[in-house]
Amino acid sequence: MYTKKLYIFSLLLLIPFLRITSQPGNLSFNIEAIGGYVSPDIVPFWLRSNQYGSVPLDNASLSMISSARKDYNPNKTNIFDWGASIEGRLNMGHKTTFTLVEGYGKIRISIFEIRAGRTKEVMGMCDTSLSSGSWSISGNAPGIPKVQLSIPEFYVLPWFDELFAIKGQFAHGWLGTVKTAIYRDTSFYRTYLHQKSFYGRVGKPWWNIKLLLGINHQAFYGNPQSYYGSEYTLSPLRSYYYLITGKLYSDENIELYVGNHLGSVDMGFEYAFKRIRLWLYRQNFYDSGALFKLANIQDGLNGISLENKHISNHAFRWKKILFELLYTRNQAGEPWSPPTHDPYEPYYNHGEYIHGWSYNDVGLGTPFITPKAMARKELPSNPDEYFINNRVKVFHLGFEGSVQQMNCMLKLSWSNNFGTYYTSDEEQTTDIEDPGKYGIFGRKEQFSAYLECRRELAKGLNIGCIAAADIGELLYDSFGLLFSVSKSF
Repeated sequence: MYTKKLYIFSLLLLIPFLRITSQPGNLSFNIEAIGGYVSPDIVPFWLRSNQYGSVPLDNASLSMISSARKDYNPNKTNIFDWGASIEGRLNMGHKTTFTLVEGYGKIRISIFEIRAGRTKEVMGMCDTSLSSGSWSISGNAPGIPKVQLSIPEFYVLPWFDELFAIKGQFAHGWLGTVKTAIYRDTSFYRTYLHQKSFYGRVGKPWWNIKLLLGINHQAFYGNPQSYYGSEYTLSPLRSYYYLITGKLYSDENIELYVGNHLGSVDMGFEYAFKRIRLWLYRQNFYDSGALFKLANIQDGLNGISLENKHISNHAFRWKKILFELLYTRNQAGEPWSPPTHDPYEPYYNHGEYIHGWSYNDVGLGTPFITPKAMARKELPSNPDEYFINNRVKVFHLGFEGSVQQMNCMLKLSWSNNFGTYYTSDEEQTTDIEDPGKYGIFGRKEQFSAYLECRRELAKGLNIGCIAAADIGELLYDSFGLLFSVSKSF
């Protein structure tokens, strides 16, 4: 009780300070109170997914969210500038929790940026406001603390009459101590994140049509010498080279990729009509190399985004419509899939990293690949797999618009879920000796919905309502209704 009062008192003390100091246009503050009711023991899918760890408690609860942010000066083009952001969420209900949602500092030097800390990040080409979730990093989990050097925005190359533009980043992150299994012996090792990306755009800035292409690469890694002992002969520097290049290490004793690798090769097409912006994109997934032989080319995230650029005074106005299809059933394990180095790619699961592609026990990528803790307990699963449902087909619709003076966001998701290859009796070319040994998952249908409406009452003062629900065979049925009041300075 004392802790709750202390947090509330601290937030109240911030209010007069924010009013006094929030003068520059690149300095902003926000305080928000959210209260309501969520199904006991279950938080609906779209209240907990892609929220960067900012998740309400189940049952009746109250949340306080406070943020302060300094952006680059929008009115100046100085070679040097700096920025910072901090955001925290305090949940109070049947328990009290505090989450640091974001906390970083950044420096801009010409076109380059150096950033350090925890940040809200999505990695991969998609519509970040309405997407079902990017493949590599979707914002589903809190950001991994890291240091990053990047070109954050597309830089138009001066050659070829500004036809080409590029952006990218190179980062090192810290995951802390992670549970691993080597030769079935469980240990805890300090683990790091390697991350890089490179994206290019073809099309002059004033053209209506633009083409986009890029690749991103993430990997968890530690000290392989600690894992494998004398059998592993690479030096730390040589290990890092194998990590960042994704090269296979092989000698007479062992054969492995250094780290747990994952990423996507992305393609996009953009066309600006007079009043509508059309954006088509696709993320092609890779894990251990099957994509380069097109063995899992059937899998991917496909999106169509329409953005309304026309401003009108009509009572109803649509701002953005998104449709996505996510498909992950193939995994290079279908009978027709070309042979690759590994029999198949068990998306997000990993033999060495017991919790797979997750951080703080939350999946880093698309939330539609389901950890065991989030699914119905009666569903069959391999006890060695952290994600028990990684073969999915998802239809997702997103909408943003306004009715009168109310801004609304809608997300509707319908998924067919098929478990993993371990719980499938389908014909497959994996190395699984006895598929179906742990039971047959079959096809489980699931529907998840989310509706958010907000209205500005006065300058910077907003009220809102959020409703979310789950109905289906994969997740437990749930419902949540929240009300919010926020003030921006």
